[in-house]
Amino acid sequence: MTYDVLVVGGGAAGLTAAAYAARAGRSVALFERQARLGGLVQSVNRDGFVFDMGLRAVESAGIVLPMLEELGLHLEYVRSPVSVGIEDRMIRVDSKASLADYRDLLVRTYPDRTADVDRIMALIERIMRDMDVLYGIDNPLFKDPMRDRRYLFGTLLPWMVRFVATIGRINRMSGPVEDLLDELTDDVGLKGIIGQHFFKGTPAFFAMSYFSVYLDYLYPRGGTAALMGLLEGFVRDHDVDVRTQQPILAVDPEARTVTDRDGAVHGYGTLVWCGDLKALYRAIDAEAIADPRLARAVVARRAELEACRGSDSVLSLFLSVDEPPATFAAVSEGHLFYAPDARGLGDLHTRGLEELLARHADGPLPEEPVKTYLDAFFARTTYEVSIPVLKDPTMAPPGKTGVIVSTLFDYRLTRRIHEAGWTAAFRDHAAEAMIAALEARLYPGLGAKVRSRFMTTPVTLESVTGNTDGAIIGWAFDGPRMPAIHQMQKVASSVRTPIAGVLQAGQWAYSPGGVPMAILTGKLAANRAVKGARR
Repeated sequence: MTYDVLVVGGGAAGLTAAAYAARAGRSVALFERQARLGGLVQSVNRDGFVFDMGLRAVESAGIVLPMLEELGLHLEYVRSPVSVGIEDRMIRVDSKASLADYRDLLVRTYPDRTADVDRIMALIERIMRDMDVLYGIDNPLFKDPMRDRRYLFGTLLPWMVRFVATIGRINRMSGPVEDLLDELTDDVGLKGIIGQHFFKGTPAFFAMSYFSVYLDYLYPRGGTAALMGLLEGFVRDHDVDVRTQQPILAVDPEARTVTDRDGAVHGYGTLVWCGDLKALYRAIDAEAIADPRLARAVVARRAELEACRGSDSVLSLFLSVDEPPATFAAVSEGHLFYAPDARGLGDLHTRGLEELLARHADGPLPEEPVKTYLDAFFARTTYEVSIPVLKDPTMAPPGKTGVIVSTLFDYRLTRRIHEAGWTAAFRDHAAEAMIAALEARLYPGLGAKVRSRFMTTPVTLESVTGNTDGAIIGWAFDGPRMPAIHQMQKVASSVRTPIAGVLQAGQWAYSPGGVPMAILTGKLAANRAVKGARR
């Protein structure tokens, strides 16, 4: 069968692209390699404990809620305030006024660096003003300005004037956040405590806008996967042909066909690829392309992508705890960013890791030196802790608490451990080290109250999603180049590819990614696909 629009990848971008293409009356098919739709945004129930496997909260960013409104979907949610802690100090972030508390937290932790802290805070305040412009209105893509004159003249046009004045400052802060922090302070601990929240090489503006992002978090009732559930319901209600556990293995851009795992061939008018881009170009047989110009473009793009790495990945520990939610509520909000050591990681996760991997470049990776590294890493890294039951009381059995503990983690190290054959030992060692870091000052006696636990690693994410290097937001920022659009004013062109009839969307199309940008690029791709089908 031939479809007007064929979408590959059933995450946020793929579901959005399929929803809008179907809404426009086009015939649509959606192919997903996993058994469930939702991509990285999943929630699972383990013995009554509901754990969010990917996203811990939803950032609307002027995109998510307007998209739902436009599609006529209602998401039940609560606001999800954040706590930030360093060692035994904790603050709540629930308004712009919390910025003063954050300054006080940093000054008390680094009393000899007050001037540096004030420079950092001044920059955060300025960026928050720019963020108020960037996401200050519902994204125009989800509005119809020509039919709503009040919105056009009262909201959109005044905003566009402010946006043009702001975007220049944003673009001037596109360098790595590490370089910016080097300009603001030479204190290794202070730089680490701030910088280790972010992926290596994250553009400075997006990194330092984190305080605004915290204020935009919301939590869907029933878990973050509820957002994907609404989109899935919409596409199924609009007769989208949904194929799960059906990866696409071959693409013929001249015949405009794809071949699935079972060998079935499906035609398309427009192909919207919302999965790993390396997989797309590996699926195309360039030697079979008759058009030499197209063949050269495919080969060149493939080579460009193969030279790029995925962004940092995440290691997550899921704990079922025999302790009432009130115990955890007395410590923090249900979403917490916590650093157990004010010294931060320093260069442990950069130069230290590179030296470790280089020393054992030949042969299997031995356990003991790696475990020594892991002990230091887990004692000093920054953790994102999510406690779903503090946001939705139905997310755990009565009197019990589910705790999700995550940290950024290197894919290469995990892959080497996997290849050496001691993944189980690694998981046990990592879990014990993470629990020990939280027990020291945050949750005394936590380990003795854990009734069950499980862990996902970067290799887990790679095997489940197919993402290069287990990446969760697309391409690595510290590679030789970024093969994706990363300027907001160019986002509309991020969905283009050098192949006629093929579009791209999701975390691989715009950098840095995330659910709002996945949804935005999914809508942009659907708009182009619908126009192409009309022609």
